[in-house]
Amino acid sequence: MNMKSILPVVAEQFQIRPDITFLNHGSFGACPRPVFATYQEWQRRLEADPVEFLGRRLDGMLSEAREPLAASVGTHSDQIVFVLNATMGVNIVARSLQLEPGDEVLTTDHEYGAADRTWRFLCGQRGAKYINQPLAQPLESDEEMIESLWQGVTPRTKVIFLSHITSPTAVIFPIEKICQRARAAGIITVIDGAHAPGHIPLQLDTLGADFYAGNCHKWLSAPKGAGFLYARPERQALLQPLIVSWGYESRTPGISNFQDYFGWTGTADPASYLSVPAAIAFQREHDWDSVRLACHELATSARQQISALFPDQQQLTSDSAHWWGQMCAMPLPAGDALALQQRLREEWHIEIPVNIWNDRRFIRISLQGYNSPTDVDRLVTALKAIFER
Repeated sequence: MNMKSILPVVAEQFQIRPDITFLNHGSFGACPRPVFATYQEWQRRLEADPVEFLGRRLDGMLSEAREPLAASVGTHSDQIVFVLNATMGVNIVARSLQLEPGDEVLTTDHEYGAADRTWRFLCGQRGAKYINQPLAQPLESDEEMIESLWQGVTPRTKVIFLSHITSPTAVIFPIEKICQRARAAGIITVIDGAHAPGHIPLQLDTLGADFYAGNCHKWLSAPKGAGFLYARPERQALLQPLIVSWGYESRTPGISNFQDYFGWTGTADPASYLSVPAAIAFQREHDWDSVRLACHELATSARQQISALFPDQQQLTSDSAHWWGQMCAMPLPAGDALALQQRLREEWHIEIPVNIWNDRRFIRISLQGYNSPTDVDRLVTALKAIFER
């Protein structure tokens, strides 16, 4: 894969500031120019004829927009609804499930902070227990990871909640195998797929999760505020709306309550949802499978070079695309995470997250089509200079 020939062509399509080395696509994503233009056109159409747009046509337009999204993630459009982001999707599911005193929700110690807070809040209200099960390190096989997780399963485990790709550690979990085992044990599975759509292949109907919340504005490159919630047909009746609006008692013929409850939650700007098909089309037109592979190879190069700077630091996983894709987290020597992140931004104009996870300091690189080997070289040079001081 010739990264030098692929990535510069794609880079021209993005609006990232040229004076910033942006190595943090995973946090909020970035929208390509033609997709952003589509987004603005939807906004103009809304403002030109608001009642026609929102009052008469929106349901049909959202239904049309769900079709290519559903196809891209391997399900039927009736099984997904648009939500603002994956955190909102997780909140919908967590608040809907009837947790009782003594119930347990099992997760790992790799989870996203907002999701951890959601479950701790609800479990605290309802007398349930939220368990962050530590996973053995390094992660070397699916079987070892699953057995490590399963040490936290008890007869009281009602829900297993996991990220598909973790935020602080950028690890891809073997979700399909976990969902199969959970289903056999009668445990509900809720998956945070914030980083998965557009990043790794998705077939939600065969993945086996009961509920799956994903973002379109990260790796799929849609505008901000575009996400989705998937629910298996037999689980949809469990869900209750966060916001009660006109859809609550509509009982639209031929449409499940799932679509009624979440299709209309009040006046809002739906332009980001309606632009998702344009983002999918953009990636198809630019051979995004090749872009993903090029970005993974660039991430591999970054991991190898940074690991060579700090050879005494144990990696989280083996060096394999099985465990990480366009994003990977690399351990650094102990120190102040925020101070290092600020130095990289202020002195080197590099935007990249540095965090403390399990008392260890990590730097997480996430690469998209606008990045190049020069960006990685600049990061390696900066880290070498900072730590030599």
